[in-house]
Amino acid sequence: MKILVIEDNNILRDNLDKYLTLKWYSVDTHASYSWAVHKIVSWKYDLIILDLSLWEWEWDGLNICQEARNTWNITPVLMLTARTLIDQKVEWLDAGADDYMTKPFDYKELLARVQALTRREKQHKWDMLQHNNICIHKQKREVLKDNIPVSLSKLEYDLLLYLLENKWISLKKETIIEDVWWDIDLFENSRKLDIYIGYLRKKIDKNLIETIHGIWYIIPS
Repeated sequence: MKILVIEDNNILRDNLDKYLTLKWYSVDTHASYSWAVHKIVSWKYDLIILDLSLWEWEWDGLNICQEARNTWNITPVLMLTARTLIDQKVEWLDAGADDYMTKPFDYKELLARVQALTRREKQHKWDMLQHNNICIHKQKREVLKDNIPVSLSKLEYDLLLYLLENKWISLKKETIIEDVWWDIDLFENSRKLDIYIGYLRKKIDKNLIETIHGIWYIIPS
């Protein structure tokens, strides 16, 4: 499990690094807004521990949290703060934070919250499939584009899910038909598959699915 710690207090940042490393987490630490945003966008973490107040006066943890959510980063965020007002805490949660702890805090409680958030993230990853601005919630069989629901038939949904689960792989038409609708007579020929690929392009993104030499389909990176 990989954790990003963004904290400008050198002693607290070092203590968090040492404690979480002892608990077998892989930890990256940073003190500034600019480095934090670069890491959030460029790397994949299982959890972000984020100090509300950073030394760069024009930015704070709230800005970082909002920036992460604006770039479709759904990594859990645990906010650290010395502030105690309820309205402030509500503001952090509304900005996308998943939990918060008030300084000073007990490290055993911190570990319990880290474990709870990473367990939740594991379940969320299993249930959710994301590609750019497209998100599929498997249990709900729900597809979102730019966080807006997209209405798909069962056949369209099954096809989209299969293609996204195999993105970056060139899939022959016969393979798709066999793996997705092997028991449905509707797809007894590839022409009908082409039609449903067209439906997905129209409903979601015309550039989502590429055709290769007329016999393969692929969702590129």
